[in-house]
Amino acid sequence: MKQKRSSFTGKIGFVLAAAGSAVGLGNIWRFPYLAAKYGGGIFLLVYIILAVTFGFALMCAEIALGRRTGKSAIAAFGYLNKKWSFVGWLVALVPVLILPYYSVIGGWITKYISVYLTGNGTAAAGEGFFADFTATTGEPIVWFLIFIGLTALVLLFDVSKGVEQVSKIMMPILILLTVGIAVYIVLLPGAYEGVKYYLMPDFSNFTIATVVAAMGQLFYSMSLAMGIMITYGSYMKKDISIEKSVRQIEVFDTGIAFLAGLMVIPAVFAFGEGGEASLGKGPGLMFVTLPKVFDSFKGGHIIGVAFFIMVFFAALTSSISLMETVISIVRDKTGLGRKSACGIVFAGSVIIGLPSALGFSIWDGIKPLGMDILTFFDFISNSVVMPIVAILTCIFIGYIVRPKQMINEIEAQGATFNQKKLFSVMIKYIAPVFIVLIFIFSLCEAFNIETLFGIQILK
Repeated sequence: MKQKRSSFTGKIGFVLAAAGSAVGLGNIWRFPYLAAKYGGGIFLLVYIILAVTFGFALMCAEIALGRRTGKSAIAAFGYLNKKWSFVGWLVALVPVLILPYYSVIGGWITKYISVYLTGNGTAAAGEGFFADFTATTGEPIVWFLIFIGLTALVLLFDVSKGVEQVSKIMMPILILLTVGIAVYIVLLPGAYEGVKYYLMPDFSNFTIATVVAAMGQLFYSMSLAMGIMITYGSYMKKDISIEKSVRQIEVFDTGIAFLAGLMVIPAVFAFGEGGEASLGKGPGLMFVTLPKVFDSFKGGHIIGVAFFIMVFFAALTSSISLMETVISIVRDKTGLGRKSACGIVFAGSVIIGLPSALGFSIWDGIKPLGMDILTFFDFISNSVVMPIVAILTCIFIGYIVRPKQMINEIEAQGATFNQKKLFSVMIKYIAPVFIVLIFIFSLCEAFNIETLFGIQILK
C-alpha cells in the first residue's frame, strides 16, 4: 500500500522549517571564520551576490524537483530518469555522513549550555578547557547522545507536528537572540575596527579564492546538495509559491549569517584577541575565544548563556532536517513507519558518530589524510561529495529533464516565476563552472597546493 506523504500545513511552516534547516553552524561558526580569512567586507559582498543568483537557482531547482516527484532525495532522480538513479544514492550519502559528526559538535554546544547555566562560565574561559573536554573519552559521547537523542525525539512526530512546530518556535527566538547579541557587541568600545573590517569591502583583498570560498560556504549554509531541500520540497503543497519561499529562506539564512559575523568579528577586535588574525581559529573561535570575551565584562555570563542557547537552536534545527532527510530515504526504500525508521537512523548515526566523538581522545592518533576523524568526515562530505552532487544536479536539470520541467512546477496553479531566465542560465551554464572551481579549490586547500597551472589558488 502506498504511504500517504506528510506535508507542511502551509507557507509559513514550510519557510520556517526550511530556514531552520539552512540556518545552523555554517552561519554562526563557519561564516564569520571565512569572512575574516577571505577579506571581511569583500567576502560578504561576494557571498550576497552569489546567494541571490547561484544559491537562488539551485534551491529553486531542488525544491521543485522534490515537489514535482513527491519523492525523497534518493528516489527523485530515478523517478524522472531511471539512468540517473545513482545520483539519488550520492545525495543520500551526504546527510548520512554529515548528521553524525554534526551531532558531535551539537553535543559540544549542549555541554557549554550546561556550563553556563550552572554558573561556570569563568571555567569555560580558562586556558585548555575546550581541549581538556574534547580529550576525555566519556563526556563528549554523553553530550553527543543527548543532542542526537533530542533530534530523534522531535522526529518521532509527523513532519507537520514535529519539524514545523519546533521551527515555528525556534526561528523567531534565534533571530531575536542574534540581533540582541550583535547590537550589544557592536556598541562595545573597540568594536568599530571589527565592524569596519567586516562591512567595508576592500577590493585589494579580492581573489579567486574569495569567490570559491563564498560559493563553498553557500552549500554548507543553505543546505544545498544535501537532499534536504528536495525532501522538504516533496512535503510542499502545490499552492505555495516556490520562488517567494526561496527568497524568504535566503533572507533568513543570509540575515543570520550577516548578524553572526557582526557579532563575532567585532567581539574579537573589541577584546584585543589579536584582531583578524585570531579569527582563523576555526572551532576555537566559538569554544575558546568567545568564552574569554564573555568572561571579561560585567554581565558576560548572561550573554554567554544566551549565545550558546542561540547556537544550540541553530544546530538543532539543522540536525532535525538532516535526520528527516535520512528518515525519508529509509521509509521510501523499506516502507517502514516513521518510528521504526527513526530508530534505525538514530542507531546508525550513533555508530557512525562515535569515531568523531573519540577522535580527540583515545583515537586522536588516527589521522586519515592527515586530518582528525571529524575533520575528515567534514572534508569528504562538504569538499568531495557535495560538489559532485551539485554539478550532477545541474547537468540533470539543465540537460536531461530540461529546466522547463522545473519552471512548470514552480509556476504550478498560476504562480509566477519572475526569474525564470536567470534560473535557466545559472543551472545550465554558470553554476557548473563555479562548482568545478569549488571542487578544485577544496582539494588544493586540503592538500596544501598553493598554485595550479601557474594560477595562485590559496591566499
